[in-house]
Amino acid sequence: MASIPLASLASTGQKIPLIGLGTAEFPFGEDEATVKQSVLHAIEVGYRHFDTAALYQSEKPLGDAIAEALQRGLIKSRDELFVTSKLFSSNCHSHLVLPALQQTLKNLGLEYLDLYLIHVPVSLKPGAQLPFAPGDILVMDFEGVWKAMEECQNLGLTKSIGVSNFTCKKIEKLLATARIPPAVNQVEMNVFWQQKQLRKLCEEKGIHITAYSALGSKGTPWELNSRPIDCDALKEIASGREKTVAQVCLRWVYEQGVSIVVKSFNKERMKENMQIFEWELSQEDLQKIDQLPQRRGNLAHFYVTDDGPYKSLFEFWDGEL
Repeated sequence: MASIPLASLASTGQKIPLIGLGTAEFPFGEDEATVKQSVLHAIEVGYRHFDTAALYQSEKPLGDAIAEALQRGLIKSRDELFVTSKLFSSNCHSHLVLPALQQTLKNLGLEYLDLYLIHVPVSLKPGAQLPFAPGDILVMDFEGVWKAMEECQNLGLTKSIGVSNFTCKKIEKLLATARIPPAVNQVEMNVFWQQKQLRKLCEEKGIHITAYSALGSKGTPWELNSRPIDCDALKEIASGREKTVAQVCLRWVYEQGVSIVVKSFNKERMKENMQIFEWELSQEDLQKIDQLPQRRGNLAHFYVTDDGPYKSLFEFWDGEL
């Protein structure tokens, strides 16, 4: 079984594994058996960080897999795992945060989370589901929602709290009233969207970054070389190192000092994705990657509407495009 390096979260001192398995399987909630089996495979090959969300509808199969892993002796204790889940936008209201976390814990069959994140910096009308209407999109009460997140941590229902998809401006807004700073900001980050400005701010503020879409955003119409996996410059680096392009992409993210959530339900690829720790990219490799054209893949355009709080992608992402 491979050993995965850990990083310390500044706000709590908690250790987060630097590579984890994502459980978002689209269409959400349609194949719980596959999610459960994939989590069990991941535990067998050494994964200990699992990322879910209320939106993904994968909390229950993840919880079922954890229970079976304990029963089979694949792990000795739930404490061996780092479990992250996320607050859906329709529950991003101060009075709904705690009940939402309690439901998440019930779905997972766990007494606590290791990390609970605000999934997106926007609220929906209570009860709204996908696909939601433009009129469902509301301004989020950052101060009230974060105060409720802090209560969840104080109650011991989650060891750490954090955010996802937050820009520099939104982090600054949150920090202006926060008593407990976010431990993590989970964001899109890959060789085609390197997040240099955001990484600099988060480092200054002691906020750990977890990268999703480390191999590029699925289905994104990339303007150049289609996806990172198809990029000629990355193919050259991979060939020279006798690695796959995916491994080069993941190694680059890892070398930036952030953790990674990868999404593969293929057991052999799970193993391959873990084989990024015993070698390094050269300065020449890093310079080539640094020169790659940049473009955000996950635009979250469905939160943009003429009648809502964000009337353009520029507003939603605070110019970080």
